[in-house]
Amino acid sequence: MKIRNIIPSCQTIPLIKPFITALRKVTSIEFVMIRVLLEDGTEGVGTASPTVVITGDSLQGIESAVQTILSPLLIGREIEQIAALSQTIQHSCIGNTSAKAGMEIALFDAYAKKLNVPLFQLFGGKTNTLQNDMTISINETDRMVKDAVEGVKKGFNALKIKAGLDVAEDHERIQAIREEVGPLIEIRVDANQGWTKKEAVRIIDGWEKAGLNINLVEQPVAAWDLASLKYVTDRVNTPIMADESVFSPKQALELVQMRAVDWLNIKLMKAGGIFRAMHIADIAQAGGIPCMIGSMMESGTGVLAAAHIAAAHPNIKKIDLDAPLWLKGSDFKAFPFKGPTIVLSEKPGIGYDFMENSGGGEA
Repeated sequence: MKIRNIIPSCQTIPLIKPFITALRKVTSIEFVMIRVLLEDGTEGVGTASPTVVITGDSLQGIESAVQTILSPLLIGREIEQIAALSQTIQHSCIGNTSAKAGMEIALFDAYAKKLNVPLFQLFGGKTNTLQNDMTISINETDRMVKDAVEGVKKGFNALKIKAGLDVAEDHERIQAIREEVGPLIEIRVDANQGWTKKEAVRIIDGWEKAGLNINLVEQPVAAWDLASLKYVTDRVNTPIMADESVFSPKQALELVQMRAVDWLNIKLMKAGGIFRAMHIADIAQAGGIPCMIGSMMESGTGVLAAAHIAAAHPNIKKIDLDAPLWLKGSDFKAFPFKGPTIVLSEKPGIGYDFMENSGGGEA
């Protein structure tokens, strides 16, 4: 079945409260919704979210890449040739990983709908239920503690604590949160490249000596500095995870070969799509390194697509897909969150219906 048209549209959703990391402060999210229309009326939907400080992609750049680069290469092609379509997307230009990811998500949504299966089943997944974490944004210590306690009351057994803005305050915040939530809650810390290698070792060593039982520390040092990642990993007992350091399968292979980290964080907007995300998970699995799947501060089918991949790939062991919980309202009438539990729809595709949720029409 041929692709008849591809329609991008820019959208914005405000957040319930500011989201603050060591890299940026966010008060709303922007994304490009991508609709792929087949000749028989089947429609696939994907979203591409800009995160300039990580991917370098802007909203306008994503929209332009979809309109002027990707769409002309894909319109008129057969949706059944999904692997070839993915190769076309990846070879179309350098970078633009968010646009590539959003386009591939839309294509897979359409393809799975043609086959009348949910996306996770298309990849061999058996379960449609996942356990999510909750992210605690950087704030005053009292506020972060309150947010963490509220998350636990909602049923979350894993908290991801943002850090990296103030080295002196990071220890205090994590210690205060641990004291309030108790020993059984899993705490993950994300420094978003905020520390030097020696700061990272000193901070993590302090947590270990204090018995704070940190489950893992994500991207403690600059993304480009793999030697420093390995330096930290080799000197602490707490597992270290790469995030901004791993966009591509090639980077994943390098990290695995160096034994630079203990975990990899996969995000579709970094990887450039579903196939490359799966390849990263495969490489990590071959090297004995487990993966977490996360997302940018985004909405739409990007988060759902990531959840489907997590449900299908055996090497994705942790889930960090709470971004929709930050949205004021939602572009989903019924996003599949029940506290910390994500229950994926058994509907064909990703489980998002553009007509039902947006009131939009064909163009």
